[in-house]
Amino acid sequence: MVKHIIPETLITALTFLNEGTYQIMAGGTDLMIQKRSTAGTLPHFERDVLYLANLEELRYIRRENGQIHIGAMTTLEEIIDHPDVPELLKEVIREMGSPAIRHVGTLAGNIGNASPAGDSLVVLYLLDAQILLSCLQGNRTLPVEQVITGVRKTVMKPNELIHEIIIPEVKFDQIKWVKVGGRQADAISKVSFAGAYRVVDHRVAELRLAFGAIAITVIRSRELEKQFVNRTISELIIDLPAILKSDDQLISPIYDQRSNKIYRREVALNIARDFIEKIKE
Repeated sequence: MVKHIIPETLITALTFLNEGTYQIMAGGTDLMIQKRSTAGTLPHFERDVLYLANLEELRYIRRENGQIHIGAMTTLEEIIDHPDVPELLKEVIREMGSPAIRHVGTLAGNIGNASPAGDSLVVLYLLDAQILLSCLQGNRTLPVEQVITGVRKTVMKPNELIHEIIIPEVKFDQIKWVKVGGRQADAISKVSFAGAYRVVDHRVAELRLAFGAIAITVIRSRELEKQFVNRTISELIIDLPAILKSDDQLISPIYDQRSNKIYRREVALNIARDFIEKIKE
């Protein structure tokens, strides 16, 4: 019989993880759907469940040394209401599910779920988010793209949990978010995109592009982005076909019940083209 554990402290939670194998649950908004059984029956879990949503030690948002630290059990609704959280992240979260979902769902849950269609993940990739992982033996901090390795796959060890999400404070001239889905909100993305740029002295100082729901993970190529730096806007527009061809080689759309890969590729490239063509000096 599957047991459920509700630890009162972080050290207790880490001790349980160190001594056994558990399914970690935060808000459960993804997990309960994945584990659901037939109508009228309880969800089916193969492992004992460690429920962390009550851990106040992991429920915080603070600003330190040019970074925003978001505790793993901070709800999506709390993130929306906090003045220090980047506006782009708030914009995306407002489109994620219903208010009821946002009052229990967490960013840490989105990361642990590791869905390529996770909207918040696109923003975390774009903003160079770091993930602090904790276990009884110590902590380690990794870029979000090194934590997520595939569909429902992460590098987290069985005795680790997500402690916090760290987002560097950075300013851009323009940031754009686009979600293509069956409806505007409370829907899984067919394609998602986040872009940001900064122009200095009429030249591109920085340009970032991240795509969601088109491959087994969120796609962002820093090597490609380096090709944009120090170009004038006119040079960038001239080279746009070659840039988009490079993007096309990176985009390997998945095929599922929501959309086909041909549609996803064309939509993703069109969104990127529109964003780049509207860069202002």
